[in-house]
Amino acid sequence: MADARLTTFVEAALNARASKDDVRKALGQAGWSREQIDDGLAHFADVAFAVPVPRPRAHVSARDAFWYLLMFGTLYVSAYYLCDLLFDVVNRMYPDELARQNAAYVAANIRWSTAALIVSFPTFVIAAGRISRDVARDPTRRNSAIRKWLTYLTMLVAAAVLVGDGITLVYNLLGGELTVRFVLKVLVVAAVAGAGFGYYSWALKADDRTLKP
Repeated sequence: MADARLTTFVEAALNARASKDDVRKALGQAGWSREQIDDGLAHFADVAFAVPVPRPRAHVSARDAFWYLLMFGTLYVSAYYLCDLLFDVVNRMYPDELARQNAAYVAANIRWSTAALIVSFPTFVIAAGRISRDVARDPTRRNSAIRKWLTYLTMLVAAAVLVGDGITLVYNLLGGELTVRFVLKVLVVAAVAGAGFGYYSWALKADDRTLKP
């Protein structure tokens, strides 16, 4: 949400026939950040008219909140059970004595992880597809507050997982306790968390390029 003083100034400057480049330069000299300036200018469309024409602003509806919470919720569930399933595959590929004794438990866990993925991942795809169609019809939805908050939260969770994964790897490396099983599990976590972080980082940049005035 842009500062009210900023949007008031931008509107007055555009009313006085100042160009957006001139407005951007003046605000930059006054100490406003690039992000604040872009947000303020984004309130007004590039339409030739007697007065500045405001852009429609995204609003948060209960329906939007439902679809975004469903999408990100099923994303977290899918990521967790994908890691869990791959861990069990690694345990079967490189079994130890304890794993042999718990073979029935591992098999049951694989079934549970598979069932969770069969339900959660298609639900994630459906929710993501619905949101993509809504955004295609109305690009201002890219500026939705809940979209940005949940995206940044997801990136924060992914970054925290990556940091924890790295710490665990270094800890075991310093203790001389690296095994093939352990390294593969570290790589699984890094791949899943890294993919999530990379994709949503790219998505935020795509939103910024689309919304840039």
